[in-house]
Amino acid sequence: MVLDRDSLEILARALGKLDAGFSHLPEFAPSDSGKERTSEVLLALAEKLQDNYPYFHPLYAGQMLKPPHPVARLAYSLAMYINPNNHALDGGRATSALEKEAVTEIAAMFGWKKFLGHLCGGGTMANLEALWVAGQLHPGKTILASQQAHYTHSRISSVLQLPFEKVECDRFGRMDIDALAKRLACGDVGTVVATMGTTATGSVDPLAEILTLRGKFGFRVHADAAYGGYFALASNLGENAAASFERIGEADSIVIDPHKHGLQPYGCGCVLFRDPGVGRLYKHDSPYTYFSSAELHLGEISLECSRPGAAAAALWATQNLLPLQRGGEFAKGLEKGREAAQKFWRAISSGEKFEPAFAPELDILCFVPTGDSLSEISIRSRRLFEAVAQEGLHLALAELPIDFWKHLRAENGRETVTCLRSVLMKPEHLEWMPEVLERLMRAAHI
Repeated sequence: MVLDRDSLEILARALGKLDAGFSHLPEFAPSDSGKERTSEVLLALAEKLQDNYPYFHPLYAGQMLKPPHPVARLAYSLAMYINPNNHALDGGRATSALEKEAVTEIAAMFGWKKFLGHLCGGGTMANLEALWVAGQLHPGKTILASQQAHYTHSRISSVLQLPFEKVECDRFGRMDIDALAKRLACGDVGTVVATMGTTATGSVDPLAEILTLRGKFGFRVHADAAYGGYFALASNLGENAAASFERIGEADSIVIDPHKHGLQPYGCGCVLFRDPGVGRLYKHDSPYTYFSSAELHLGEISLECSRPGAAAAALWATQNLLPLQRGGEFAKGLEKGREAAQKFWRAISSGEKFEPAFAPELDILCFVPTGDSLSEISIRSRRLFEAVAQEGLHLALAELPIDFWKHLRAENGRETVTCLRSVLMKPEHLEWMPEVLERLMRAAHI
């Protein structure tokens, strides 16, 4: 395996073109510590960076780590020679325009033409903004999310000093609609978070049913699609996920993370609001930031201040190369990841040596080795995690409710089990699935 270096020649050509745009400036010599010392430091850094799992390789199938597309790396690097700041137009004129264009393309993926939205540092900040707006519109009212929703919603609610409650899940890790309806009947709910791809199992909450309840109880719906949002483009989803993504444009706000399936470097999140009028809630004064132009400065519709314009440049370049279209190259990559997860699930579903929790809705699969007790299964999961790593295959561990497995029962008050989790978000995982399975079986001595 050799890391990509051929693209550096493309970067050099692009730098030449960028440099030509500033050729009218007087010559000056930027401060420099010297090539020798710089080389020495970078070589030392390269050695230290070897102490990582091979996140970029198909044999890494553990956490939600997907390498940026080469064009995203190059575009980010190119923009960093200027280091624009997308808070105010003074600091990032070109990249602010690129951000608006790129975010418009993301919103169009959900059927939105009129909206308010921008990039941010990641899903946590994006969800913070969405729930902050929700709290401004429904002050003091409770926020509901499923038991499998990301823990950030509980933390964010605490930061915003808003009540937060968890709603039970069904055996597929989705929000239980009956439990939700029962809680809504008690009143005082301002927002329901629908998770469009949980980070533990990739489960998709039943959005259509949640929207029906909104019609009755009048709460806001926030779609946390940080992980799964791009699957709105996939054509090989199951019934529940397909039905939920079909209705995602009816949510009041949506969060999506381009630095997950969107092939971007960290950190790049995005928050969208269906009603552009929520921009009034961001109104604030600055004695110097927003007076250079009558145009909208992105900082005027964002809780964050300084943000890297390089992230917008990278996203714009990627979407320019790989448009967000059903049936396109980008969408096919998502479909391959889901197909890989289904292939993995079918291969271990006999129940003889492994037992999956349930069929994957997106591209995440959780499973346990068979055993006679919860403690034995959990111990075997941890041992297998170490054993597959010795085979060069890297998975993850998770602690999940036993309800997700048909044959597991509570023991001595214990209602969770340690399981293995595979995130098959790289398109190459489909081609590498036979190799992944062979190494898993070898590690398990089968």
